[in-house]
Amino acid sequence: MRSDSGHPDRLDVEAVTEEHLASAPASASGPANTPTADTTFGAARPDQSPELLRLTGVTKRFPGVVALDSVDFDLRRGEVHAVCGENGAGKSTLMKIISGQYPPDDGSIVYKGNDCRFATSLEAQAAGIAIIHQELNLVPHLSVAENIFLAREPRRGIFVDRARLRADAQRCLDRLGVDIAPGTLVRTLSVAQRQMVEIAKALSLDAEVLIMDEPTSSLTETETSQLFKIIHELKRTGVGIIYISHRLDEMTEIVDRVTVMRDGRYVSTDVFRETTIDKVVARMVGRSLEDKFPPRTSGPIHEVLLSVDRLTRTNVFSPVSFELRRGEILGFAGLMGAGRTEVARAIFGADLPDSGTLRLGNETLAIRSPIDAIRHGIAYLSEDRKANGLSVNMPVASNITLAHMDAVSNRFGFIRFATEAAVAQRYIDKLGIRTPSVRQIARNLSGGNQQKVVISKWLFRDSRVLFFDEPTRGIDVGAKFAIYELLDKLAAQGIGVVMISSELPEILGMTDRVAVFHEGNLVTILDTRQTSQEEIMHYASGRRVAADASGASQ
Repeated sequence: MRSDSGHPDRLDVEAVTEEHLASAPASASGPANTPTADTTFGAARPDQSPELLRLTGVTKRFPGVVALDSVDFDLRRGEVHAVCGENGAGKSTLMKIISGQYPPDDGSIVYKGNDCRFATSLEAQAAGIAIIHQELNLVPHLSVAENIFLAREPRRGIFVDRARLRADAQRCLDRLGVDIAPGTLVRTLSVAQRQMVEIAKALSLDAEVLIMDEPTSSLTETETSQLFKIIHELKRTGVGIIYISHRLDEMTEIVDRVTVMRDGRYVSTDVFRETTIDKVVARMVGRSLEDKFPPRTSGPIHEVLLSVDRLTRTNVFSPVSFELRRGEILGFAGLMGAGRTEVARAIFGADLPDSGTLRLGNETLAIRSPIDAIRHGIAYLSEDRKANGLSVNMPVASNITLAHMDAVSNRFGFIRFATEAAVAQRYIDKLGIRTPSVRQIARNLSGGNQQKVVISKWLFRDSRVLFFDEPTRGIDVGAKFAIYELLDKLAAQGIGVVMISSELPEILGMTDRVAVFHEGNLVTILDTRQTSQEEIMHYASGRRVAADASGASQ
């Protein structure tokens, strides 16, 4: 293995950077019990804190692909070091090497001053390295408490100490400010709630290195704010945090340094406050992005496409009424548990409502299952595309034609593979899906290209109403822009689009109107051009609703 001694950080020549200073030895003067971790790591500059982890010249090859090409990276105690790059840049592969899931093919890893190479993720975990995976790594049929302490359950003799298990899990959840009972089965939780359980699981390890891979991808602003408080607390105690997120704006609150990767290679490392998000984005994609959202090429027309009247699901959401116009992008905003996803699923027939009326154009609909919705041209793109939107182990072509297989089958029900391939290629070209062939397995595509495959599936079905639940979750900044352009094109074709999103800038940048939910109630519908993040949050948190009710009663 190669030594890292004398190896300088390779910095981008255009970057405004600060030299990484060698950590000075602790002073021998002063009381032995001071300074404390809080004062040491809370006050010190991160680039002057003791080095915790260093990777030098790390390379990882897979058949036909060099996933990492001589990558350097270092992490110091009490800092948040962000790793940025588009999907396919090598971020996840690098994290899997650090956490012991992959062995490096070349290069060295120094952890707490010692050369190391973890054989398994459990070995890395035992050494104090924990990871919060982007793809949630929970067991659905087990409880929240059992997932948090999986394979680490407290015991009384040979038996699991259930009372202590629940109490320990409750402390982890309380630390995050999450209102989830420890005994709740994970399969009953929303994606956002599962994300919080995954975070609680990592925090329970008391790790010295904590890797966060898209930890806020399905969290609302309130939950994200609570997570950031935890991150600041961890920094003060000397925990080194590697932070991966496509939400670059949120990094200003927590990140100390940022490393950019592109195409499996190291690009640059900067002190975060001495660079700009625009520079980071330019290095990520190899070009500048002047605007985050494309200009809308058209607007909604007056014709009502979908009418929802007093749709109700007992104990889930109260009567909901709204109209979706042809060519409109309607946003659904609200905090976790507000009812946005639940309303969409009820319209799609995934969950049956107790009452209410749906009309598509002039036709009253009786939707009792997703099959009924699909036949009427209503589609729902789940926030968890891998679990509910894709057959990840099937080829791209099969996924694109999955909702309309009769169109590519003969009269005996056998698939005409040449026809299927032609259809798939048409949508690959139309949506710009990056795949080596129509037979590529969907699991191997990037997040943005997987999302385009799901969209292709519903376009091939001639859907007239599309519900997009967190359409850019886990998608890099370049792919996000492509998805936004696609949504605009769909609306320009007269399709009605509902965008459910926890990212308010995304709601404001892409929608015509925004429906705001609070605790199962649709409290208002706002004209996007005449509202703001602050007004939406007032309604979403219930503050504006209470004020309106108070004013009305006077």
